Amino acid sequence: MTSTTRLTVAQALVRFLAAQYTERDGVRRRLIGATWGIFGHGNVAGLGQALVEYGDVMPYHQGRNEQSMVHAAVGYARQSNRLSAHAVTTSIGPGATNLVTGAALATINHLPVLLLPGDVFATRPADPVLQQLEVPYAGDVSVNDCLRPVSRYFDRITRPEALIPAALQAMRVLTDPVDTGAVTLALPQDVQAEGFDWPQEFFAERIWTVRRPGADPVELAEAVQAVRGARRPLVVAGGGVHHSRAEQALAEFAEATGIPVASTQAGKGSLRWDHPQDVGGIGHTGTATADELARTADLVIGVGTRYTDFTTASGTLFTAEGVRFVNLNIAPLDGHKLSGLPLIADARSGLEELTEALTVHGHRVDPSYVTEYTEDKQRWEHRVDACFEADEPDVRPTQPQVLGVLDAVVDDSDILVNAAGSLPGDLHKLWRTRSPDQYHLEYGYSCMGYEIPAAIGVKMAAPDRPVWALVGDGTYLMMPTEIVTAVQEGIAIKVLLVQNHGYASIGNLSESVGGERFGTAYRFRSGDGGYTGAPLPVDLAANAASLGMRVLRAKTVGDLRAAVAEARAADTPTCVYVETETADTVSGAPPAQAWWDVPVAETATRPSAVEARKEYDRHVSTRRRHL
Repeated sequence: MTSTTRLTVAQALVRFLAAQYTERDGVRRRLIGATWGIFGHGNVAGLGQALVEYGDVMPYHQGRNEQSMVHAAVGYARQSNRLSAHAVTTSIGPGATNLVTGAALATINHLPVLLLPGDVFATRPADPVLQQLEVPYAGDVSVNDCLRPVSRYFDRITRPEALIPAALQAMRVLTDPVDTGAVTLALPQDVQAEGFDWPQEFFAERIWTVRRPGADPVELAEAVQAVRGARRPLVVAGGGVHHSRAEQALAEFAEATGIPVASTQAGKGSLRWDHPQDVGGIGHTGTATADELARTADLVIGVGTRYTDFTTASGTLFTAEGVRFVNLNIAPLDGHKLSGLPLIADARSGLEELTEALTVHGHRVDPSYVTEYTEDKQRWEHRVDACFEADEPDVRPTQPQVLGVLDAVVDDSDILVNAAGSLPGDLHKLWRTRSPDQYHLEYGYSCMGYEIPAAIGVKMAAPDRPVWALVGDGTYLMMPTEIVTAVQEGIAIKVLLVQNHGYASIGNLSESVGGERFGTAYRFRSGDGGYTGAPLPVDLAANAASLGMRVLRAKTVGDLRAAVAEARAADTPTCVYVETETADTVSGAPPAQAWWDVPVAETATRPSAVEARKEYDRHVSTRRRHL
């Protein structure tokens, strides 16, 4: 007879989660490392009570905003190479709907997070209950259904025994390198507290093996033939290189063949910046070296990339006659993009197989091609030096000079977290990545407010390493509240807060597409009704200090150098505040090296929009579909 244990649904779920593990390459990790939570009437007596009951096996972290709790969990998962994740629990109603943005970010970036929102009563003792959405045409819909399109797996546990298959399916998806993303188990508040006799097997340790599938022999042979026949091949390294820990395999492939490697935002750092084959970022925010190689490439070898529109410059970058694509990707959806030759495999396994097959043939690109991209790379690095250079220590720094100061202080151990604003473009072009996981850019969703909570999650996964959240004033104002969490938990993140009085990135974009920077500056209204008056008298440094963070103010380049060095050595949460150029000036970084499709008004009377439309028509005429 099967032995059972009487527990509530919430207690059983916590016990189950504490016994789940992943294993890859012989290394075992706990799958759910901790639970984040904000408690309300939807989960306080269910999961809240369960976490008290089993606090010895499930660590708990208190958040300030439901969306930011998901960001922290995502940061932790990415730093853990998707082998360990966090759960997030919320009350019903607004607590649950606040999860939607974070869930979308996790799913778009293929990063695992387990969402456990409370839900309305399954037994419906009162109808409607507090915070219940009434839907006239469906009695079983709640606000949690908003999470369906942004989740890789969704279930609502309306009976205790339904938890068993749902929990197992949830773990399967979280650990699947193809399907992983946000997983939602909606938990009605009455069901959470309901008792049930659970089979002991449900709580036994369970290991989920993370697969490394190799390539199909036919696909591998076709890929090898394509590489051997190419004169100007180019690798585009995406986030899948990091997820697979395929950086060394990529380096060996590049060194053996001489093929240059460009990187997406998610793939940057796949090779060190000074590796001979690394040519920097690609696409709209890429380097001149990488983008020129892309324009002339006759074969593009995508490794773990989704080929987003930034990467492909909205279909205008890969323009060589007859250009072909080989797509090494564990996900068939991405492997078949751009009508490329699919090579469906784990990034590390596939690269190792490609290298072995090409080495047998002694394949290597022509030495003149190596000389060409090496010289181009050297010229670009001189441009980076010029952007970073700040000979006058008593002046206000430009944003690239801020990065230059940081570049001079960090080493291989530092991790930089960023997601939105003008910083992603400057970082992708200019940052010299020293280690595979130093460059943590969330650019799949480019979510403002991600940086500070994500840095907390990264620091939890890498407690001995300096972790920097790089934020502009716009993204800081979106979600600064997790500073309180960092202070409460003693998580010594470093926040580099750049004040430029507005949405600088969108301001520059708006100007280029005829929008005249409308609505992008943080200024008082002027006589004409627009936001063109004096800058707002906000003091973000004081705000950060009011939340408990130590703040170092830097007015000049010299101040900044001292403050960054002091912050790096600090063992408490520390913010460096620096004011740079205003939102209506150029940051000082090189302009975009490739076009990005942002539609411009087809008819307008204002000259700026008319001229922008002419430029748009010129670029859009070069767009192509690879069929």
